Amino acid sequence: MSQPSDNRLRFKLYKEMLRIRIVEETIAGYYGEQEMRCPVHLSIGQEAAEAGACAALEQRDYVLSGHRSHGHYLAKGGNLKAMMAEIYGKATGCAGGKGGSMHLVDLDAGFLGAAPIVGSTIPIAAGVAFAAQMRNEDRVVMVFLGDGATETGVFFESINFASLKNLPIVFLVENNFYSVYSPMNVRQKGDHRIVDIARAHGMEAHQADGNDLECVHQLCTQAVTKARGGGGPSLLELITYRWREHCGPGYDNDIGYRTEAEFLSWKERDPVAAYERKLIANGVGTQPEIDRIAKDLKLEVEEAVSFAKQSPWPDLDTLSTQVYAN
Repeated sequence: MSQPSDNRLRFKLYKEMLRIRIVEETIAGYYGEQEMRCPVHLSIGQEAAEAGACAALEQRDYVLSGHRSHGHYLAKGGNLKAMMAEIYGKATGCAGGKGGSMHLVDLDAGFLGAAPIVGSTIPIAAGVAFAAQMRNEDRVVMVFLGDGATETGVFFESINFASLKNLPIVFLVENNFYSVYSPMNVRQKGDHRIVDIARAHGMEAHQADGNDLECVHQLCTQAVTKARGGGGPSLLELITYRWREHCGPGYDNDIGYRTEAEFLSWKERDPVAAYERKLIANGVGTQPEIDRIAKDLKLEVEEAVSFAKQSPWPDLDTLSTQVYAN
């Protein structure tokens, strides 16, 4: 993959990736206070896939996601303070404090929503893309899903429909090898790749290193450009790895579904640290510049946490509002 020629773009990509990392680590740090009363699914280790993909989109484009959605929401331009307030269950949250971590939404940013039911937003995304096509809107839809969601029936139905109708949609699979605690070899028989499923439905599909920020950005830019130009859907399978436990702020290497050696081998491939080294080695940035960016981002995140903690709880009379469309 060629490198982006604009150093401003490189810094933008890096800053977004680092911002996601700092947000997620901050959530992990505060979670033990037990003021966040919803489950959290952190994406530490997967930030390059999220930042690189969403940077290929325009504000008018739409994104949908699943339970591990913080990075997607932030990278698409979601409001950090509203996200933190939502996780704290406050009235100023992006879903009014009713949804928590797994129900983020920001219509102004084009983030149409996330849902915890595995695979549930895949057909919704296909429907959004179909509507955009029927209305002749200049929009591309990107739906994020994990490798486990590719085993749901709606995944097959959606990629078939998207291919049949030539929809402007990108299916972005973050393959972190595990569906909760189950690796692929106990879920499916045989040696196959997710991209092969998409190709069998007549869809262009590519597999790539999800920890390579620039590779992700270029691949997603190509897929988005293709979809916007009427070239139809694509599926991108990005190989990456989550560091923390499936659900929660800690680590779970001790329970036996993965080894400490496997975890450490992936931690050495830290996408944030790797891109920092690349920026410095290529003369794009210096360590003091990078340190200043990190310091500013940490201040931003702490402000968001303070905002969330100081925000009011939802009023009881809002309990049944925004539950149904009308």
